[in-house]
Amino acid sequence: MKNNEVVRIAIAETSVIIRGGLTAALKRLSNVKVQPIELLSVEALHDCVRTQCPEMLIVNPAFGDYFDVAKFREEISGKRIRLIALVTSFVDASLLGKYDESISIFDDLETLSKKIAGLLNVVSEEEGMDNQDTLSQREKEIVICVVKGMTNKEIAEKLFLSIHTVITHRRNISKKLQIHSAAGLTIYAIVNKLVALSDVKDL
Repeated sequence: MKNNEVVRIAIAETSVIIRGGLTAALKRLSNVKVQPIELLSVEALHDCVRTQCPEMLIVNPAFGDYFDVAKFREEISGKRIRLIALVTSFVDASLLGKYDESISIFDDLETLSKKIAGLLNVVSEEEGMDNQDTLSQREKEIVICVVKGMTNKEIAEKLFLSIHTVITHRRNISKKLQIHSAAGLTIYAIVNKLVALSDVKDL
């Protein structure tokens, strides 16, 4: 994904205020050029997927009464559309696990930017300079969880991510650090003061 490519992001949300606000926020992102597509109804969503095939779909889990992630993925099989849950109220973490990512109406621009970029694997210029061996805040959190012996499922639940996202992060961490074992990560985490020795079990 090149930094100067335009990304089509569909927003399926019935509230004009939330939809309009998110559209405005996406246009302000510095690291990604976004072409937002606002969708009011389930019919509009199906038309959009058929005719415009956006790279991403930000959808309220309550869209059209209930947005069925599994059914939607079946319908778009073959098309790589990343699904982002738009959290406007309390949503069950197990439901969010079905999405590739989730954003909250309380996220700031920087958080929104990082989540979108993470899904696109776009690296902003300033991160690109020294990004080979430096981990993002989210990756550090995941390293700490791995070192504490948590499974991908437990990490996903703790950090409100999908298991798919956790696995992607772990792959990126291995690539950046060239460390492919939990023991290696443990040593890295201790040396870089991400965890204290007392936090680590069975060393």
